[in-house]
Amino acid sequence: MFSLPHPRRRIAAALGALGAALALTATTAAGASAAPGPDRDRVEIEPGEAYMGVGTRIHEGAPAATPLGALAPTDGVQGIDVSHWQGAVNWTSVRGAGVQFAWIKATEGTTYKDDRFNGNYPAAYNAGVIRGAYHFALPNASGGATQANYFAANGGGWSRDNLTLPGVLDIEHNPYGAMCYGLSTTQMRGWINDFHTTYKARTSRDVVIYTTASWWNTCTGNWTGMSAKSPLWVAHWTSASSPTVPSGFPTWTVWQYTSTGSVSGVSGNVDRNRFNGSRDRLLALANNT
Repeated sequence: MFSLPHPRRRIAAALGALGAALALTATTAAGASAAPGPDRDRVEIEPGEAYMGVGTRIHEGAPAATPLGALAPTDGVQGIDVSHWQGAVNWTSVRGAGVQFAWIKATEGTTYKDDRFNGNYPAAYNAGVIRGAYHFALPNASGGATQANYFAANGGGWSRDNLTLPGVLDIEHNPYGAMCYGLSTTQMRGWINDFHTTYKARTSRDVVIYTTASWWNTCTGNWTGMSAKSPLWVAHWTSASSPTVPSGFPTWTVWQYTSTGSVSGVSGNVDRNRFNGSRDRLLALANNT
């Protein structure tokens, strides 16, 4: 049984003007509101409670105050990502607000499954949201192959049903300790490759990689080894017209452009994402066509 010995870390609560502005542009009046969820910006992160972007918040802080630019990416094919931190989600309202896709936290390490996953995953599907699962990586806990098997067996599977995206490897700043989990760049590359190889053997799909430019460049040494295999989901909370892409990738497939967005059907902050292409291309990613 893996346990994390690191001390608790408190997440910064500051929210920038970007988040407030995006919330105004993204919120829709239609649809019922979900019951309030826990406040992920004012809690101590315990083992199993990590979510997309938490490591970046802890190591780099909340988004700086940035005015909403004219080219802020609130158009195009929009998506969200959620975990238990969002509480109950009204997926019918989410879809009605124009959200077309979502990734939902399934697992972390090899001992944690998100307690909202079993409700969120089928509910999103039934509402017509193209959805997939994500795994929060803990490379210092066990091998990449071990964690890929755990993910595939606990929600990270895939089927060609027009509404299921390939799974995501969320690999970012360690929210529980040292940024690169104590691994060298060579060890980290091997870990990621083992995860990818095992996940593909289990599901037939290339795993999507979620990361930031700063983490990838530092912890993998600008590695190019995944650029021809895995679609890139890059986190860059900015009002610019495009994100900063890790040195190891030529372009981005999905962009998480804010961690403090808002959408009908979700209470409180939610990560907002944009797909780099049309809905037809999103469906091609989902269906592996």
